[in-house]
Amino acid sequence: MVEKMTVRVRIAPSPTGDPHVGTAYMALFNMIFARHYGGKFILRIEDTDRSRSREGYEENIYKALSWCGITWDEGPDVGGPCGPYRQSERFDIYKKYAYELVEKEKAYKCFCTAEDLEEMRLVAAKQGKRQGYDRRCRNLSAQEISEKEAAGMPYVIRLKAPLTGECVYEDAIKGRITAPWADVDDQILLKSDGFPTYHLANVVDDYLMQITHVIRGDEWMSSTPKHVLLYESFGWPSPVFMHMPLLLGTDGKKLSKRKNPTSIFFYRDSGYLAEAFLNFLTLMGYSMPGDLEIYPLEKIIQNFEPKRIGVSGAVFDVQKLDWINQQYLIKNIPENQLWDRLKQWTFNDDFMQRLMPLVHSRIKTFGDFMDLCQFLFINHVPYTASLFNTKEVNAEQAAMILQAMIWHMDENENWQGAGFNAASRAVATIFGVNHKKTVMQLLFASITGKLQGPPLFDSIDLLGKDRTRARLLKSIEFLGGISNKKLDALKKSWSKQDCKHLFQDEPAKISA
Repeated sequence: MVEKMTVRVRIAPSPTGDPHVGTAYMALFNMIFARHYGGKFILRIEDTDRSRSREGYEENIYKALSWCGITWDEGPDVGGPCGPYRQSERFDIYKKYAYELVEKEKAYKCFCTAEDLEEMRLVAAKQGKRQGYDRRCRNLSAQEISEKEAAGMPYVIRLKAPLTGECVYEDAIKGRITAPWADVDDQILLKSDGFPTYHLANVVDDYLMQITHVIRGDEWMSSTPKHVLLYESFGWPSPVFMHMPLLLGTDGKKLSKRKNPTSIFFYRDSGYLAEAFLNFLTLMGYSMPGDLEIYPLEKIIQNFEPKRIGVSGAVFDVQKLDWINQQYLIKNIPENQLWDRLKQWTFNDDFMQRLMPLVHSRIKTFGDFMDLCQFLFINHVPYTASLFNTKEVNAEQAAMILQAMIWHMDENENWQGAGFNAASRAVATIFGVNHKKTVMQLLFASITGKLQGPPLFDSIDLLGKDRTRARLLKSIEFLGGISNKKLDALKKSWSKQDCKHLFQDEPAKISA
């Protein structure tokens, strides 16, 4: 069936943060699918979240996927026959189709306020019922709607979900899927500010861009009935849905940036080869015949069979990635080219010229250089309990300070040395601890694996955001992490910018 149609697949990342390994994973399999069947692979930018979308983030998506060796046939940067390929440039299209559904009586105007919705939630909670919109505007008369509009009341447009029965669709990977319509609410399609929701924009774009196969992660399965209903409401044929297995952390849960380095740039900057990284990602969702593990991208494109896609989630095992990368280093980089590749990575003149001012007055001999600066060139910093021992905090409290550092720099979108400096002082104040003797000691220990060295904030500019974040996460893990109860308390206190009361426990010596 696939061979008889012109295959068109897509990915649609949001430019709201660092390019995630999950984006590369889904882009890779969409590209493999398109190349195998002689089709087209489209990159679409879903930038309707205006509060979080950034132009620089979009550029990072291009850079990250290009580093991986992933290419697309149509997109904002290369054009194509179905543009524009940014959702922010398609608002008039979404509005047109939303009102078309209102005309067809497949959708309706809802005038409920935020206060109304909160009241519904509280009533449902008291009655032990499923919390959600109670559909009170679903059957308003034409006169009631006219009166509310004349009064200038804002409204959203909601889709009418069936009140009985089941949604049934075929997933090309998981088979026949059924979901009760009772579990599907009357979703918002168009917000009161005229912005579309993800569901409306996604379906309209996929239809207009002639997408034949929607290949995406398992986490979107709960949204699929809503999308199926939208296709039916418009009278459009649905694409083939294919839900790929999730990337899991070593704890068996969805890969999370709260616990793992998830930015594609982290793996680039840590010295992994792009071709090894792609090879590793294919193993996450696919099994080659004969349990083959090392192979070029062309081989999986040539021999691709959808039935070999996995069903259950795959653990993102960095040790496995390390092994694969080593095989590529040995087999693909001759000894006489290894130094050139290392220079391209970090041992280049530009990097070293930035580093020299930080060490010029801190070394007695050239032999001191690597001892002083090795933290900039390694991926696994050797931590010891003594590094993190301070007079003010215990292990969990130290982990809280490091977690707060991450939050502060994320919230302020400043992972440069200056941002790190500002964050360290703010965190010291918020927790009521000594900046130099507590916060700075913990940061030196986390970033360098020592208690002194080159200027820390300048060093962070060299190390980069993704490797810096990874070290803070590793330090939190080394310290034993933060219990769920304490993490909830930390989040609440952090939102008020006052965490002093969390440190009432007596500090205890940190042990390995």
